[in-house]
Amino acid sequence: MRTLVIETATAACSVALLDGETVIACDHEVVGRGHAERLIPMIAGLRDQGRAERILVDVGPGSFTGVRVGLAAAKGLAIGWGAEVSGYSSTFLLAAAAFHRDPALATLAVVLEGGHGEVFMQSFTRPLSARAPLQSLVPAIALAALDAPAFGSGVRHLRAAGSAQPLHDVLPDAADALLLPIAAANLAARPIYGRAPDAKPMALS
Repeated sequence: MRTLVIETATAACSVALLDGETVIACDHEVVGRGHAERLIPMIAGLRDQGRAERILVDVGPGSFTGVRVGLAAAKGLAIGWGAEVSGYSSTFLLAAAAFHRDPALATLAVVLEGGHGEVFMQSFTRPLSARAPLQSLVPAIALAALDAPAFGSGVRHLRAAGSAQPLHDVLPDAADALLLPIAAANLAARPIYGRAPDAKPMALS
């Protein structure tokens, strides 16, 4: 089964076309806030214009707008292609990638930009399992709770506060979805905001 992976929850706009356990096409750009303009052209640039039987989309936490751009695109394409849609979490994707790249890591934390000066933080242990629930924290509290190397777009806030743990400034990559266990790649296709949104948007059907 082919799977189109859509990643728009952070400053990265990233897509990948998977065939079983093989990445057959991918694209990854750091766009900041330009996801709505770049996503569809990036999908169209994949082999067979990204057409797949399944669509896997990052449901958060991360950018409120970015998460919704990815979900809207996934659901629109699914209608046109007759595809099924599932979600995955940005924190799980980054943790899976970090564990894969460093076999010596036993535990880690994912720290993402959370808005309003806060960060989203979640700790993991190997094999990929959450040690604690996702939290939205001010950097000082996140730093005090950090007891393992941290990965993600929010580590700059901890670096400024003087972390004693190794900090890795990385963004999610759609191609790493291959590393997710089945349960982590079968979430409902609805947003995980991590904190209450400032606005109340129209519901995604």
